[in-house]
Amino acid sequence: MRLQLASYLMLSLTLPIALGVAQGVDHAALVVLSFIVPATIQKVESIAVPGTKAFPESITSTSDGALFVGRVGNGGIVRVEPRTAKSTVFVQPGAAGSRSILGVFADEASNTLWACSNDLSALGGAATGRDTVSALKGFDLKTGVGKRSVSLPGPHAYCNDITVDSKGSVYITDSANPTVLLLSPGATAFKVFSSSQQFLPPREGAAGLDGIAFGSDGNLYVTTYVSFLLVEGAGTLDRVDIEGDEFKTASIHGGFRQPTSLTRVHSTAWVTEGQLGFFFDRTHNSPPSLPFRIYAVSLSKGQTQ
Repeated sequence: MRLQLASYLMLSLTLPIALGVAQGVDHAALVVLSFIVPATIQKVESIAVPGTKAFPESITSTSDGALFVGRVGNGGIVRVEPRTAKSTVFVQPGAAGSRSILGVFADEASNTLWACSNDLSALGGAATGRDTVSALKGFDLKTGVGKRSVSLPGPHAYCNDITVDSKGSVYITDSANPTVLLLSPGATAFKVFSSSQQFLPPREGAAGLDGIAFGSDGNLYVTTYVSFLLVEGAGTLDRVDIEGDEFKTASIHGGFRQPTSLTRVHSTAWVTEGQLGFFFDRTHNSPPSLPFRIYAVSLSKGQTQ
């Protein structure tokens, strides 16, 4: 499959980077954009995520291989040790006022575990926290203790995904608005980094911006909820390569139940099975498959960029 990029927006703000608008690529895809691996699969194994209402939405990792998984339903963040398959609740539900946890990002340079918190209690999400607004939370990466909480601007914001640049600035996507927000080091409030009509939802009532990440080419990429996903809701993990202003995709593995995110640890891609359709669509007559799981997809040796 070959996908044409909708456009390139060249920005000359604080960072001299290009913001690529890749319509319809899930944020998980953005992790894969930073490396190339052949599509040969060696093995797939899984680790259970605790919580009957976990609905894991996002996953991140540190250089020692530790995994951190945000939970939409139960709230809080789970730490997973892949070597022992041990899963523990690292950030308790409601910590620092948090509600449902979406995007997570392990920033080892600042010893911070960043997390997007949103009040989804009306849908059955975590209700133990005190927050009623969307916020970016910062937790100590070693202890899980809350360090920062910065509310998103506006009455109807929705913090979705996170990335950090080499200078420590934090970028997030606001799915309820066509904006990428920036939190500079030491700042106490967000400022708008980029805003575009191309970030708007494809239809009224739908979500807009989704994933965000820096590619190996130094560009900042954002994605929207449309039709093309790298980790597809239908259950496929694909590889995405960028050539100029085009995408090329190659299937790596299929069979996941509504996957939502991935992180790469050396030659392994860890994929979350969020099954979020059961959370956001209340017309489902059957429960999600339990326990919720993250899957390890072993990748053959490839060239990192």
